[in-house]
Amino acid sequence: MTRPDGTKGWLVSLGVENDTRHETATHHTVADVVDVMGRVRAGIESVIEGKREAVDLALVVLLAEGHLLVEDVPGVGKTMLAKAIGRSIDCSVRRVQFTPDLLPSDITGVSIWNSETRDFEFKPGGIFANVVVGDEINRASPKTQSALLESMEERQVSVDGTTYLLDAPFMVVATQNPIEMEGTYPLPEAQRDRFLARLRMGYPTQRAELDMLDSHGSSDPLARMSPVTDAETVRGLIHAVTQVFVAPAVKAYLVSVVTATRTSRDLRLGASPRASLQLLRAVRAYAALQGRDYVTPDDVQALAVPVLAHRVLLSTEAQLARRSAEDVIARAVAEVRVPDRTPGR
Repeated sequence: MTRPDGTKGWLVSLGVENDTRHETATHHTVADVVDVMGRVRAGIESVIEGKREAVDLALVVLLAEGHLLVEDVPGVGKTMLAKAIGRSIDCSVRRVQFTPDLLPSDITGVSIWNSETRDFEFKPGGIFANVVVGDEINRASPKTQSALLESMEERQVSVDGTTYLLDAPFMVVATQNPIEMEGTYPLPEAQRDRFLARLRMGYPTQRAELDMLDSHGSSDPLARMSPVTDAETVRGLIHAVTQVFVAPAVKAYLVSVVTATRTSRDLRLGASPRASLQLLRAVRAYAALQGRDYVTPDDVQALAVPVLAHRVLLSTEAQLARRSAEDVIARAVAEVRVPDRTPGR
């Protein structure tokens, strides 16, 4: 891939004078990522008006084999975004409505006695799909929420001593309303840490809302959506993303950013080592979506807040000062020294 002027010199300055990257064995390349995900983005944006950043972050999570937590007030398109992702790919999609009476077995599945075969027969639960839409996840009990932990981390489900593997790609898109807390069960830290990124949709611009009235007023735009790719292609793109190069100095910068959350006085709980790994996966996917086969410090800065903010806990002083986790993470990133970009140094 052609690189911008000075990039080779910058790589040299980061201690990678002999760039030994090789072409991936897969049939898919970064160019394929740009092409296919561009069509997926266009399909989603035909349903979600004026939310390019939110859509791109969702695609980053998909390519990084992560899970997405969409948190915002009702009616801004949280569930619509999750459904649009599933509709744009020719794969299995299931929606699970989280309610207080939802049982763990409704998610993982259950073994039922079959009188004809005189044996137990496994009935898969809602988690068995490529894209799982978990609507209002914080309305289910903690016991039911915990049923997602194994599947989100290890991409498998264990029921009655038997382990069932989940097909790739596998992505959980969960939504929750942070305003209405009555009858909800806040996600514990261990559960939030399983989500690669959190995004807030926000209200649309006036122009985007007018366009929405025109396109959504007479029919359901989801019904007009058709897949633009399939699960096998997405698996190939995911593999292509894993080949995106990350210089040692950029990895060191990424770790420094995560470490800064653990030493910040505004936080009583910093980001975990899992956060470092997921941030690395995310920046590779982000770079690929930009058409690059290498990661820059700017990619780390762009994704630090959505990948890290939901994993930390504010100190009492920060809460009293009405600081948000996003502001604290952004400040911590700003204080970390960026690797030298000057070519040839």
